[in-house]
Amino acid sequence: MRPTLSAGQALSRLQQLCSRAEKCVSDVQKKLHEWHIPANESAAIIKKLQTQDFINEARYTKAFVRDKNTLSQWGTVKIKQALQMKKIPAALIADALQDIDREKYITGLEKLLQRKKASLKAAPPEECTPRLLRFALSRGYEYAIAEEVIKKLGD
Repeated sequence: MRPTLSAGQALSRLQQLCSRAEKCVSDVQKKLHEWHIPANESAAIIKKLQTQDFINEARYTKAFVRDKNTLSQWGTVKIKQALQMKKIPAALIADALQDIDREKYITGLEKLLQRKKASLKAAPPEECTPRLLRFALSRGYEYAIAEEVIKKLGD
């Protein structure tokens, strides 16, 4: 078991960590818990990080949505669930999800499904549509949008 850090050391490490990458409050709380920092000191450290703008939930949420949508090609359902697991307020999630460009969102899904369809060449045609639909849903895309894109690919 690692020796516990002092509150000052934990604050310093978290400032370095937050300056390298966006972090949310729940990420910081996990770190503080791993370092065995007491709850009252953890709350003070988090408050200090927020006032110094090392932690900004709105900024984190927007960056998370942008990265997961463009880089990981996640749909809005999966992004929303991931943010809810990080205890991000629903209003911030809704605001960040509105920033997604719908045309790029659908185009990204089309490209993703085209690649998946190419990998299913050996599968019988009647199995192709359900597999593509399951794949799109597993990536967090909405059923109606996935169904529409799959029909478009079938034409």
